[in-house]
Amino acid sequence: MKFETIEYSVSDHVATISLNRPEVRNAMNYRSFKDLNDAFVTAQANTEVRCIVLTGADPSFCSGDDMKQIMEKEAGQASEQKALAARPRTVDATFTILDCEVPVIAAVNGAAVGWGMELALFCDIRLASDRAKFAELFVKRGLISDVGGLHRLPNIVGPSNAARLLFTGDVIDANEAHDIGLVSEVYPHERLMEEAMALAARIAANAPLAIRHIKEGLRRARHEPIEELASYCAGSWAKLRQTDDHLEGIRSFTEKRAAEFHGK
Repeated sequence: MKFETIEYSVSDHVATISLNRPEVRNAMNYRSFKDLNDAFVTAQANTEVRCIVLTGADPSFCSGDDMKQIMEKEAGQASEQKALAARPRTVDATFTILDCEVPVIAAVNGAAVGWGMELALFCDIRLASDRAKFAELFVKRGLISDVGGLHRLPNIVGPSNAARLLFTGDVIDANEAHDIGLVSEVYPHERLMEEAMALAARIAANAPLAIRHIKEGLRRARHEPIEELASYCAGSWAKLRQTDDHLEGIRSFTEKRAAEFHGK
């Protein structure tokens, strides 16, 4: 599938999705939201893909909604009903990314502000360039954040830090983002993609069925009682014990060699 506003490629079990509207700092318009959604659907449908790296064309990761193509148009809507019809706040790409069965790494190479910060929050792991900046700018526009800010952000940085970022709309740099746990690592800009791809390769080398069960378990852990989570763990354990990947894991250990998993 070809896309107008993103670059998409797959190599060695890793899909790379890069927002590609650098002239507007990768701001999202209607086409961008569709392309992003379709790219994740495409990656998930490819059984060879075991990890996804999401980034943006320099100099930004994503500067949020395209103010001219989306925000100004929606601001003129005559009613709440018409505004919701124009673009519901939670676009399809939100849950396509949140529900993605394979790990998603955000390689934040520059500004991730507004919906761009939401996009980074939808990912499982965030790595940052030393040029990265983050901001929940919605309050500055008289708006509320997407589910990333209200649901994911408090779980990642804690309720107090989340409230501060949401209430103030303050911009923070990569080092502060690391200090509060928003990103896992900060790298020199020129090393970011190398490090992101290396992490993706380490993930992709592991048993893909087990990775999918782990990711689903992490998702359930955010809202299910521990008793239900324990039941899920037991069920997953029983299913995974029957897989060829489990046997390969045992054999590779006893034979003192690297495992070769095939997702079966």
